[in-house]
Amino acid sequence: MAPRTPPLGRPFWTFWSAAALANLGDGIRVAAFPLLAAALTDDPLAVAAVAAAQFLPWLVSGLLAGALADRRGARTLLAAADTGRVVVLAVLATTVALGWATIALVVTAAFLLGVGETIRDTAAQTAVPRLVTDAQLEKANGRLVAGEIVGNEFIGPPVGALLFVLGAAIPFAVNGATLALAVMLVLSLPLSLAHRATSRPATDTPAPAGGDGLLAGLRWLARQPMLRTLVLVGAAVAAADSAWFAIFVLYARDALGLGAFGFGLLLATGAAGGLIGSFGADRLVARFRHRHVLTWSMAVTAGVPILLAFTPNRAAAVVVVVTTSAAFAVLNVAALSVRQRLVPGALLGRVVAASRMVTYSCTALGALVGGALAARAGIGAPFVFSGVVAVAATVAWWIASRPAAPGALGLR
Repeated sequence: MAPRTPPLGRPFWTFWSAAALANLGDGIRVAAFPLLAAALTDDPLAVAAVAAAQFLPWLVSGLLAGALADRRGARTLLAAADTGRVVVLAVLATTVALGWATIALVVTAAFLLGVGETIRDTAAQTAVPRLVTDAQLEKANGRLVAGEIVGNEFIGPPVGALLFVLGAAIPFAVNGATLALAVMLVLSLPLSLAHRATSRPATDTPAPAGGDGLLAGLRWLARQPMLRTLVLVGAAVAAADSAWFAIFVLYARDALGLGAFGFGLLLATGAAGGLIGSFGADRLVARFRHRHVLTWSMAVTAGVPILLAFTPNRAAAVVVVVTTSAAFAVLNVAALSVRQRLVPGALLGRVVAASRMVTYSCTALGALVGGALAARAGIGAPFVFSGVVAVAATVAWWIASRPAAPGALGLR
């Protein structure tokens, strides 16, 4: 039995509360954005473009976000990023309320919100190792992922769908309000988070020189075969997941016969699996170790959705959203903890940003591929694509992460 870790502490839970509020707003937008896009157009590629626009900022501003996270305090960056997103949401809510919204405007807003998210998420990951001990990383990340799932998948989507039914502008206004509250909590965090991190994680691995520029994270990551492979394979899984999820609103409407609120409830159902995965991830890692946990979570995340290509019914949809949410939560917790434990503290922001730049660029590409496949080959094609990627990615990771592989960095 794994030893019990000490309590996470009040500063962590204040940080967690701010993250939970931000994620609640994001979850409201998870349902509201595709519903707004679907109300403006029936083109699957245009609907998918809205999803892609939320991830493309990682390609454009990800490395800058990493450099900022290593050079500025997490508290300042978190507050600034969320304040900027409040402004964008206020403008979007106003244009939607006035009936001026177009797909181009929605895509632009999604992109700008994504820029803020690159800064917020990168700064947040550098803050976690400064709020908890090394032994608490899996537990802390598990609780953060649980809060993300509750907001993004359990509470946010049905609330966002219901608010959208009441008025298309309302969910975006509420999203802005939750972020404003998150900013207030962030500003109450310890002053130590207002300064850059210089400490290193507890690891015996020497840190290769990476320099101090925007590309330092990419250079450091390129020299670590195991972590590099984890990022590339994880990006492929994220692309596969995005391919089917980007058009899921159309699938739920056309193949499952669900309306706006039904779509939100379906997304919320998946949160049950995600919560189980996030709360159980630290125990799974302690029992089966990172390599095995990462392998099966990749396979389930990208492989299970293929069921919907051949069994288009609501029961199958519930199975898919529950199991993939659980597996994706475990995958996130395990991968985050590996990275936070092994990357030098002074480079953590840039390595996180480099990793996410690759992952979210592939996520955006996957969304566009999913939209194109659905438009040309039918609504079930993105689910088949996800299954094919699952097989290739899982095999690649299993081979690259074997104990005798070069650059294993002590992967447990």
